Amino acid sequence: MGRERDAVVPVPKQAPPQQQVSQMVEQLLAVNPYNPEILSELENYVNEQVSSQTYSLDANLCLLRLYQFEPERMSTQIVARILVKALMAMPAPDFSLCLFLIPERVQMDEQFKTLIVLSHYLETGRFRQFWDEAAKSCHIVEAVLGFEQAIQAYAIHVLSLLYQKVPRSVLAEAINIEGLSLDKFLEHQVANSGWLLEKSHGKGQLIVLPRSEFNHPTLKKNAADAIPVEHVTRIFPILG
Repeated sequence: MGRERDAVVPVPKQAPPQQQVSQMVEQLLAVNPYNPEILSELENYVNEQVSSQTYSLDANLCLLRLYQFEPERMSTQIVARILVKALMAMPAPDFSLCLFLIPERVQMDEQFKTLIVLSHYLETGRFRQFWDEAAKSCHIVEAVLGFEQAIQAYAIHVLSLLYQKVPRSVLAEAINIEGLSLDKFLEHQVANSGWLLEKSHGKGQLIVLPRSEFNHPTLKKNAADAIPVEHVTRIFPILG
């Protein structure tokens, strides 16, 4: 008889370290989100979000609340990173939610003043001013991986709400890319995102953005076809 083979016991797959950290934090938040003993774990998780380009608003808000109860343990570096990650989540209102939990005396710190200004520029679509100010504060924003790409995505989102066709110069200013780098960026968008390029007499290159209900009103649903949920919730108390 041939030699019997040893039975192969399947080894259970372990979740990646990043996922393990996320699961651990979720468990901590579920058990007792107001326990100051989890503060250091939440701070480490902020740094994990920075390095792995992940994001958890719930965990960051929980940490900011704990800082309110333990002000002497507050790390301004961690708070700044939370705010930068919140900026990267725009158009979600995360930045305002986080700022609400930061004491005014802390907000007077120069780095937080800068982040508040950057937030204002993004909210008002003043991208040229945003990139200029961000360049002066690169030590704050460049510490967070993916910052530039996230803001560029937000700028494109804003442009897609306003334009059917956007001049190359406007796009270049909004996403802070020009020259050959912009050419490569456009090639990628044309190949992967449905963008089109046109030449315009006297206006240079035009970028045709994908159609949506925002930049093509004709695609909007008839108002009679759908009633906003908030309107329904207002009616219920009246009927009662």
